[in-house]
Order: sequence, then structure tokens, then C-alpha cells
Amino acid sequence: MSENTHSSTISSGRIWKRVVLWTALFLCLMPLACYYWLMLYANNNGPAGSEDQVVVEIPKGTSVQGIGKILGEAGVIRDDMRFMLLARLRGVATKLRAGEFQLPIGKNPSEILELLVTAKPYHYSITIPEGLRGEDIGAIFSAEGWCDQYVFLELIEDPELIAELGFAGVSSLEGYLYPDTYFLTREKRGAKSIIVMLVNRFKEVWGEVVSDMKDSIPDQRETVILASIVEKETGDATERPLIASVFLNRLEKGMKLQSDPTVVYGSGNFNGPITKSDLKSSNPYNTYVIPALPAGPIASPGRAAIEAVLHPAEVEYLYFVSKNDGTHYFSKNLREHINAVNKYQRKNREKDSK
Repeated sequence: MSENTHSSTISSGRIWKRVVLWTALFLCLMPLACYYWLMLYANNNGPAGSEDQVVVEIPKGTSVQGIGKILGEAGVIRDDMRFMLLARLRGVATKLRAGEFQLPIGKNPSEILELLVTAKPYHYSITIPEGLRGEDIGAIFSAEGWCDQYVFLELIEDPELIAELGFAGVSSLEGYLYPDTYFLTREKRGAKSIIVMLVNRFKEVWGEVVSDMKDSIPDQRETVILASIVEKETGDATERPLIASVFLNRLEKGMKLQSDPTVVYGSGNFNGPITKSDLKSSNPYNTYVIPALPAGPIASPGRAAIEAVLHPAEVEYLYFVSKNDGTHYFSKNLREHINAVNKYQRKNREKDSK
């Protein structure tokens, strides 16, 4: 072998060693560089926004990459392929939940991933006031996009659903759609789901108000019917036990309840003041005609109205008339009642004529 050939061989060997060395160094540093690149993203706060929090909806079946895109569009994080890599590195890629979540703006991807694993679905609050009819309750949920109003009305009169909920034999769930503030997630959409929620809440409240009456459980339907009338007759909480007592006293004596709200309910699409013709209308809800409770509840009573019927005031009143200030004047006999009617109705007429 010549001297030149030997030198060339040594030089090639040195070059090869350098290539191997630099390649090995590159392969060693590459994972560290990638990890640094990933951690730089993981701990870098998301874009600043005008809102502190935002509600984000993640549909079922959305991939990790899709979740990252949704979060990026919402301004929660910066949309970057590293979100998927980070989720897999942290072992949470299969634990990210679907649903609607309220997430903060300005947090880093690591913090957002932790929140998505443990976050509870976002809840919307809807308040149903006392004394509403089923159609009005359905209209509230419909207006907020939770159900179809017409399907709601059909279902509260559906015999199968009524029986399923434990009220077989009644024609409607009117009165059992409990008024309260409810917190719903988007998974709660649908008329049936909402009706079941309202009725179950009624059952819960009923169980609470009769829990101390084990020796003499009252008739549930009769109680709800009368409570619905009490609910419609006064908005003054202090009067409910008095109103309930009046009606119970009248029932005991075989007197007609003569409750105007039952006339309105029995008339269907009522519009305007009650007329003499309305008072004489023959239907199973008109308590100016029938000497008993109406055929069913006329609205959904709240806890206070139900408790007023179960624990009425111990008074002998048989009549009451509006004092035109939200309260009523109560009387024990017809003569006193007529005098009160003349007094307060005259004031009302004089006020209207001015």
C-alpha cells in the first residue's frame, strides 16, 4: 500500500467517525429539543381575550386534534398540533370529555388539559315561577331552545308517560310540573327529559312535606288540586294558610268554592274580565257551578301552597275579597262579606272612573 493510499484511508476513517459522532449527538439531542419544543407550548399561556371565560361545546366522538381546533377557535389556547402530542404524552388523550364546558381564557395548554379531564358540564339555569299552567311552562323551555312546545303539551297528556311516572288514572300532568330553579346541561334537551325532571322534583318535594304525616298521609291529588287554587288566588305568602282554610271550611260545609281562577282555567283561551256567562259556564273546573273540587289542578303549586293546604290556618272564615293591594279581607259570614265587597269594590270602581 502506498503512502498516499494509507493517508487517504486514515482521513476517510476520521470523517466517518465524525459523521457517526455528529449523527449520534443529533439523535441524542433531537428528543430533548422536541421535548423542549413541546414544553414551550405546554406552559405558554393562551391568547389574551376580552372575556375571562368562554363556554365551549365538544361534541361526542371528537378527536384530540379536533378538540384542539375547537379550543383554538374559541380563543382558549393556540391551535397547534402540539396539543395532541401533549395530550398523548400526559396520558389523557382518551380521558378528554365531551359536552359543554366553561373554560378560562389565558391558561396554558397543560392547565386546560387538566380542566377537560375533571371539568363538570356547564349548567344553564331556568326558573319556573309558581302558579303557571303546563302550556306556559312548556313555552318557557321552548323559548330557551330546550324542547318543542307542542311535543311538551302532547307528552304531559300522554297516558304512557303519565303511567310511567306513577300517575296512572289522571288525564294530565298539570299541577305536577314543579316550579323551581333548574340547572340543565345540553344533554337534557327534549320534552320528555324535561317533564321527567319536573315531575321527579315534585315527588321529591311531596315526600319532604308529608314526611312528618306518617299516621295520616293526605290524598295527593286532592291536595295538589286545592294547592293550585290557593296558588292562583294570592301572591301574598302570609295569606296562603288563610285562603286554604276558607276553601277547606267551604268544602266541609258542602259550599261551592266559587274561585275565579277555576273559571278562567275551565274557559280555555280566556281573554278579558270574568262575565256572568263565564260564572254559569258548565264545565268540570267551574267551581261556581260544581259543589266540589275541580276535575284537576289548574296550575303548578309551589311548596308554600302545598304546605298551606296540609297545614291551614285554624280560622272560621268562609269568604274573602280582594282589597286591591295584593291582599284580601276575610269574613266569617255572608253579611260581613257583602259589606266588604261593597267597600272594596266601590273603591276599585271609583279608582277606575278617575
